[in-house]
Amino acid sequence: MTKRTSAKYKIDRRMGENIWGRPKSPVNKREYGPGQHGQRRKGKMSDFGLQLRAKQKLKGYYGDLTEKQFRRIFTEAERRRGDTGELLIGLLERRLDAVVYRAKFVATIFAARQFVNHGHVTVNGQRVNIPSYRVKEGDVIEVRQKSKQMTVLLEAVQLAERDVPDYIEADHSKMIATFVRTPGLGDVPYPVVMEPNLVIEYYAQN
Repeated sequence: MTKRTSAKYKIDRRMGENIWGRPKSPVNKREYGPGQHGQRRKGKMSDFGLQLRAKQKLKGYYGDLTEKQFRRIFTEAERRRGDTGELLIGLLERRLDAVVYRAKFVATIFAARQFVNHGHVTVNGQRVNIPSYRVKEGDVIEVRQKSKQMTVLLEAVQLAERDVPDYIEADHSKMIATFVRTPGLGDVPYPVVMEPNLVIEYYAQN
């Protein structure tokens, strides 16, 4: 098992939830946390614990972003006019790796980050290899011609476990996706409940 895969499964176990809705998640078999004391950690959580967990879950879902990256996105959402929680989700969903994942070009968010990093994707015809690159409404994301027959792409398209959300138009025959609009919390097909309001509370107190 690769370090990347084991890290991904560790996040699931730590949260006690199958946060990506994957059939192979270890949480499907055992819902307690990792480690020898995992089964004993079922006490009532404090408000701080709930807030921290909500932040870790959201941060983990997008490929286990670093605290610095996540805090920067939160600060930007807070600075803008409107509902901070909705804006936070919108900014996270506009990351290029998130769009590649949502379009079902690859199977996992971790694979999406690597796929972008390795230069397999263009945005409006220009090659972009920065996973955190922020797409705009109307941007066209395409897999580069020489990468279109990669096994990871062909396998991801067949996955029955998730669908492409309606804020992205994807043509898998051409491996092209258009980012139609910025979604709100209710538009994003999270397999588990995400609570950006608790993330806001966490940062308000820390």
